[in-house]
Amino acid sequence: MLRKLRKSIDRASQLVADLGGSAISCMAKIRQLDDKWERNACLFGRLAAFQVQRMEEIDTLADVEFQVFSQFGEDGIIEWLVSSLNLQNRTFVEFGVENYLEANTRFLLLNRNWTGLVFDGDAGNMNVLRSSATYWRNDIQAHAAFITAENIQQLIEQNGFFGPLGILSIDLDGNDYWILKALGGLRPDILVLECNPVFGDRHAVTVPYDAKFERFRSHYSGLLFGASIAALRELAEGRGYEFLGTCMNGLNAFFVRADLAPQLAGRIKRRIAWPAIHRDSRDPAGRLSYVRGRERFDLIAGCMVHCCRSGRMVRLGDLGEPYSAEWLRAMALPRDLLQAAA
Repeated sequence: MLRKLRKSIDRASQLVADLGGSAISCMAKIRQLDDKWERNACLFGRLAAFQVQRMEEIDTLADVEFQVFSQFGEDGIIEWLVSSLNLQNRTFVEFGVENYLEANTRFLLLNRNWTGLVFDGDAGNMNVLRSSATYWRNDIQAHAAFITAENIQQLIEQNGFFGPLGILSIDLDGNDYWILKALGGLRPDILVLECNPVFGDRHAVTVPYDAKFERFRSHYSGLLFGASIAALRELAEGRGYEFLGTCMNGLNAFFVRADLAPQLAGRIKRRIAWPAIHRDSRDPAGRLSYVRGRERFDLIAGCMVHCCRSGRMVRLGDLGEPYSAEWLRAMALPRDLLQAAA
């Protein structure tokens, strides 16, 4: 309900803004509704936060998921991790936030008063954020920039965030692996990395680096993007991070720096990378095609990817079976039976 209301307010705000100065009074009323929506969303989020903070031991990260501003259950996982770890750095950097309505760090910003830096490639999106009450009420910087492996470190340094950092969240639907690789000198306490579950959990692969990568230009289905969970795990673990698991939808993986990991010892029974069951593929005309399960992989099996282990370009389908037995079982079951199958 809250999310539908917020999206309606957002659309109305844009329409009114297009009308110009004659609609100032109407715009003020919409902003009042927007503020009320945000307060109510945070109130419900805090109630959920109080519950997960009390959970000393969990089976998987799925146990602490809840959604306020995140796409899926990332808000709850981040809240549990922050409340469980003795973090000295109350800062974050997040890429690919659109207008920051839906983001992994917004609840953290509003609920815990962290300081943040966010980027999006669309200047219009950043203008929406900068014109909102969220922007002046909180210590957050918003910059429009198309992130590449060549410019990311400079962008973070220019804004004063290339140093001690609490959370780095990367969700670019494209060069995520290469951006993380370019940030070897940045060692945040917690990493939140979007993976592409369609690639499976057995092979360490990513899309070839292209500074101008666009998800739907690479393949009409939109399924050829990012990196597999195996690729991200090997890169992060090689830099001294421990894998904690993914959200139940399988898109975002969570890591903690190894020196902080003992604080979570014995508190997560199973560190699972879940397979994804959402169906957001497109047909050649750009319409949702709702392809499910293994058929999603088949759509892009003939595409070339970068094998992180060999360093060579390979045809995705030539690597062999992409899914472990656990994933194959889980993908065939209803959502409420996923945990039982893992």
